[in-house]
Amino acid sequence: MLDLRQLRYFVAVAEVEHVGRAAEQLHISQSPLSRQIAQLEKNLGLTLFERSQQRIRLTSDGRVFLTEAHALLRHADRLENLGRRLGRGEEGGLCIGYVADAMHTGILPTALRTLRDQRPGIHVALYDQESAEQFEGLRQRSLDIALVRTPPSEDDPDLNTAPLLRDPLLLALPAEHPLAGQGELTPGALDGQPWIAVGDSHDPAWRDTFVASCVASGFTPDIRLDAADPLTALGLVASGLGLALIQKSMMRGTTDGVAVRELPWHGGSVQLWAAWHRVDLRPVVASFRETVLAGRDDA
Repeated sequence: MLDLRQLRYFVAVAEVEHVGRAAEQLHISQSPLSRQIAQLEKNLGLTLFERSQQRIRLTSDGRVFLTEAHALLRHADRLENLGRRLGRGEEGGLCIGYVADAMHTGILPTALRTLRDQRPGIHVALYDQESAEQFEGLRQRSLDIALVRTPPSEDDPDLNTAPLLRDPLLLALPAEHPLAGQGELTPGALDGQPWIAVGDSHDPAWRDTFVASCVASGFTPDIRLDAADPLTALGLVASGLGLALIQKSMMRGTTDGVAVRELPWHGGSVQLWAAWHRVDLRPVVASFRETVLAGRDDA
């Protein structure tokens, strides 16, 4: 059985690749720290570090093990937090996974305001995670509800889902751009224009997906810059560096220097879904889920 203390020691050493500095962070001496790491390797039958007189560094197996150790320790921290809240009679509180779109569309903040009014003392933990990680959190019961960009499969044995929002994409272009003052824009008018692609760094195929959606609409973008999020893209557009497709919810109080145009023929959108475990263990979870679903866009 894994010793969580040894795992924490391993992570501390792995992150700095130096036993002395890790020992200082952990407020223990080097010798017992080295013994604990050696004992962990012996128990696993695995060499986690390459050692030399000059330094210590992770092996390839050690890097894989570090990723999983981080995940396990995060889950252990959440479980401890849950236990403490249950012990204080807080109905277990709520652990909510979300993506950035759940925040700037207002879906999650609105639901949290309602929750605060209904249960002002309840503890809420928020976790900014990608969809796959949230689904795993739901299955492990370390998350109570997930707000994600893509739903789990319809035949998922553990999870239920419901659509929350379809946020249409609009064209953002510099206010001084020649196209900003034109009438209805055609796909041909956008062909070959300099573009800022807005993408999900956790999805290796996001750029190909973006280009494919543009080509399917009748134009090919000349991508000059990549932006990790819509706010960054809007700033680049305002600086005259290119065009971008930005979801409508981000256009409230549009940035100075940015013109916004609808593209009826494009039809692209950012979607938001709620997901939860099929088995509800606590009434507070079901109540919050209904609050979230009440705020969905039924258009």
